[in-house]
Amino acid sequence: MPPLVHAARTPGLTTLTLDSPANRNALSATLVQELRAALATAAADRSTRAVVLTHTGTTFCAGADLKSPCDPADFLALLREIAELPKPVVARVTGHVRAGGLGLLGVCDIAAAGQASTYAFTETHLGVVPAVISAPLLPRLDPRAAARYFLTAEVFDAAEATRIGLLTLHGTDGTDGTDGTDGTDAGDAVGAEGLDKLLGPVLEGLLKAGPEALAATKRLVTAPVRAALERDGAALTELSARHFASAEAREGISARFERRDPSWLR
Repeated sequence: MPPLVHAARTPGLTTLTLDSPANRNALSATLVQELRAALATAAADRSTRAVVLTHTGTTFCAGADLKSPCDPADFLALLREIAELPKPVVARVTGHVRAGGLGLLGVCDIAAAGQASTYAFTETHLGVVPAVISAPLLPRLDPRAAARYFLTAEVFDAAEATRIGLLTLHGTDGTDGTDGTDGTDAGDAVGAEGLDKLLGPVLEGLLKAGPEALAATKRLVTAPVRAALERDGAALTELSARHFASAEAREGISARFERRDPSWLR
């Protein structure tokens, strides 16, 4: 089986690419394990000043792999490792993000996306709870917006994701490679060249920083996220596992695969 996470190195940077487009880079046990191993390698590489996390295909990450989900404890460990990595992690998103993928995006130190990207906390529509991902997200998101989108599973765009604190910056008309008038399908991965231009000054700034100062500053700014993961992680993992094992979740997930409404809508 080919690897689901690829690592590439340029001076000062390690780029990790999620490469499981067949399931929209869903959080399978294998993908999570490979990403954790790749992050550990980057952490040990003295020449790496920052890590860029990106993806192939039209989706950055679709959340849990419903056919082969990772253990919630392993996902929690992944989030903690990103938060504790002594190097900044920069998310580079040219597609869409759903459910648990938003936790992966939210724990990154800097997150940039193309204008055509979309976002949704889809858990409640499946009968599950956005539990583990709440630890890194709630310290960073606007509280009213978090309540709305966690509860309703509405889809929102890159501009709204930036406004509420999910993204650091996003492409605008012309910046991400599309002017929004060319008929581009929002499901296409677009704007890579423009997004890289947008990220240029960010990465340049990181590469100019002293590595010890960079690590210490990351610890300073991630303190609320790390505290939430440490304090609430075990309880949130249990909450997630309990709801994934529930009859409601079985019905919601079955309905998704069978392309029908769940029973609670009948």
